[in-house]
Amino acid sequence: MGVVCTWETKRLELDVFHRNQVAVAGIHRRKDDEGLRKNNNFSSSLDDDDKGTTLVCVTSGVSYFGLALVNHLLVLGYSVRIIVDNPEEIEKLREMERDGKMRSNNINLEIIMAKVNDVESLEKAFEGCFGVFHTSSFIDPAGLSGYTKSIAEIEVSVTENVMEACARTASIKRCVFTSSLAACVWQHNSHSNVINHHSWSSESLCIDKKLWYALGKTRAEKVAWRIANERGLKLTTICPALITGPEFCLRNPTATIAYLKGAQEMYYNGLLATVDVKKVAEAHESVFKEMNGNASGRYICYDNVIEGTSEVEKLAKEIGMPKDKICGVDESNNSLHRFQLSNDKLCRLMSRPLRCFSEY
Repeated sequence: MGVVCTWETKRLELDVFHRNQVAVAGIHRRKDDEGLRKNNNFSSSLDDDDKGTTLVCVTSGVSYFGLALVNHLLVLGYSVRIIVDNPEEIEKLREMERDGKMRSNNINLEIIMAKVNDVESLEKAFEGCFGVFHTSSFIDPAGLSGYTKSIAEIEVSVTENVMEACARTASIKRCVFTSSLAACVWQHNSHSNVINHHSWSSESLCIDKKLWYALGKTRAEKVAWRIANERGLKLTTICPALITGPEFCLRNPTATIAYLKGAQEMYYNGLLATVDVKKVAEAHESVFKEMNGNASGRYICYDNVIEGTSEVEKLAKEIGMPKDKICGVDESNNSLHRFQLSNDKLCRLMSRPLRCFSEY
């Protein structure tokens, strides 16, 4: 039985999706009297035996990383609900199944249509879910400019809506937010040469350098933490490096090119890192599972730092970018390397190295 067969046939018809923003059978709305989260919900635990009955929601499950996360969660036995924005994304999922990019033979998958700019629509979509993975990524609707300043503003607004909807939904106990290493590495005058989970990119520096992707991720993550703290929502954030994997540039061009704006400076500062998409998915689930006990706060996630000619050439070839756009004309000058990345916190949680450097 394939993925498409797990949805009711009538609900796969586009006219139904046009008439109903939310269409999932057997979901009953559950709220407390005020529609707000209570702090005593935090005691809920999650064991391996509970995964089959644990419903989690993934935003933008048709994106490059979103799809990898959905597949990973399904393999581990979770019940997964994907949020899509429009009927065209349903067709994308059908195509992914035909191409073998979506896991088949799994009945624990639901598709629901919701508008990320509408808190009430998101609230209905989240209902009955134990946790939310907010992975949404955004591109220029006109398909011209990639990740622009206006897209950064949309990123922040959508994150605010998602977090507010999570806070209003009584069943939600945990939220994992996908940020970016770009929200950590752009420093003005750092007092430390180590970039870790305590590090935040300077908004003013991002604006000066027109690093809109870094600005959007930084501001969105800060908004997520503000609302989580104000509303008593249990949150963790993961800050992955440039996400790579099979066909990553072809299937994820906007985020790839946007992340690499400023690549030369990152390279010479020792901060141009990558991470395989499957490892990012694994990190998200590991953090989510441990949120009741060991996991909290922010996590940097990477498995390789781009160093030397061979690694630069390999990355340049994968993304179809001239080598000098990554390392400049003279990549032999390593004297400018000023920082060291540390993902020690994530390594400790996962009990195995992801190219781990100890923190000072």
